Amino acid sequence: MLSSPLAHAADPRYPDWPCAQAKVPEISLAAVWAGPPLDDAATKWKDDQKISALVARLSARRLPLEDAQKEITDFLSGSAADKATRGKLLFAGLFDSLNAQRNSVMNGLERVMRKQREAAEKIRADTLALQALQDATPPDQAKVDALGNQLTWETRIFEDRRRVVKFVCEVPTAIDQRLFALSRTIQQELD
Repeated sequence: MLSSPLAHAADPRYPDWPCAQAKVPEISLAAVWAGPPLDDAATKWKDDQKISALVARLSARRLPLEDAQKEITDFLSGSAADKATRGKLLFAGLFDSLNAQRNSVMNGLERVMRKQREAAEKIRADTLALQALQDATPPDQAKVDALGNQLTWETRIFEDRRRVVKFVCEVPTAIDQRLFALSRTIQQELD
């Protein structure tokens, strides 16, 4: 029961990575952007309050992708030169923001995996202690009951975390897909 979520990592470089998907530590700029060179947009997007606010809104996964794409289309109306400048700034902001979200989720997943390993060890130790208490002659029923209850809760928490990890493992991929889709929308507006 406890061994399945603690199986060895698929990639030995990332022993704490709990997901079935391969861990890709960082999104490559080239994988999501084929538009004009960003030049200094990567550092200047934060200086523009309107773009910073739009980046924050578009990066929120609770905003449906279609709505985010419409906001991009509306935002990038205007002359070609203005469009190119704002498009590059907007993409640079989205790239930074979504990459930061993705890193945070991935670090959290690895942190939970380390906690799961600790929890599994505690469950194993408590199981052995419970067996020893049950085998004692005469068994101390109060201690057996207390440790049995503790073990039940530890196991329940362990299993709940395991289920949550399975769900959360999909989040980095969802962020990748969102960044790619928003990037494509920006590039289409710049063409």
